[in-house]
Amino acid sequence: MSTFPDASAWMWAGSGRRAGPRLRCEPEGVPNLRKATVMITTDFVPGSPCWLDLGAPDVQAAAAFYGGVFGWQYESMDAGEGMEGGMFRNDGKTVAGLGKLTEEGARSAWMIYYAVTDADATTRAVEEAGGTVRVPPTQLDEWGRMAQYSDPLGGQFAVWQPGTDKGVDQVDEPGSLSWTELYTSDAAAAKQFYGSVFGWQFSDMEMPGGGGTYTLITPAGLPEERMHGGLMQVAEADLALAHGRPYWHPVFAVADCDDAVARVTASGGNVQMGPDDAEGVGRLAVCLDPSNADFVVLAPPAG
Repeated sequence: MSTFPDASAWMWAGSGRRAGPRLRCEPEGVPNLRKATVMITTDFVPGSPCWLDLGAPDVQAAAAFYGGVFGWQYESMDAGEGMEGGMFRNDGKTVAGLGKLTEEGARSAWMIYYAVTDADATTRAVEEAGGTVRVPPTQLDEWGRMAQYSDPLGGQFAVWQPGTDKGVDQVDEPGSLSWTELYTSDAAAAKQFYGSVFGWQFSDMEMPGGGGTYTLITPAGLPEERMHGGLMQVAEADLALAHGRPYWHPVFAVADCDDAVARVTASGGNVQMGPDDAEGVGRLAVCLDPSNADFVVLAPPAG
């Protein structure tokens, strides 16, 4: 049995393969997301995704897997005494980080970081909104400051206050981040919390056939065309991957979804859904790496 919800609404638009909730982009007045939006950029306005890293039980095995899937090069760095980690690069451009899991019982997962101007103020906002501080604001040399949190239902996320390092070097290109998404058992609570912390703007889209609502996320003060992610309410049973807690996952752009899926399986990962075509969005698949960290691969629509 899959540990994933039936579908991500924006991604599974127009797909007829699954019986789960789907959102058709046309002709019902819903924009073609790939053509109408800028998606994620490297201007890293406050509240937008700026970094991501993977916590893995075996750093070298993870480096080999993602190198096999995306062609990433792994560069080991001095992560401190008893630590192991480094950077993933795509044609020389930094696209993500990798570190060894150090927390007992922690699951392997991707952590999404959002840009902020003041990590201390964000920490106060998280606590006032009912969230939990997992890692308090921490200075990382001259690069910047980071902090990690849990939302009120347990979904984990992080923030980055830039110093000399603003974030990843590449987004929305093959082998890099192009979207972020939250699965949660309480969408209203998630919107209340993240809206309070980041000032995010939300746009709800009703899915056909009584399939529920999918919420698009846009940074504060920006037009809807700058949406960078979404959130979707699902049953707690569909959150088994995170033991019933909400979780964020990344969507990586690829040139060829079927080729990426073949690389996932050849490298020891699993494909949970797809590949499938999503009208106006592209061709995609939901995947697990060998340590069960989840991610999505998305190729642009033909033509």
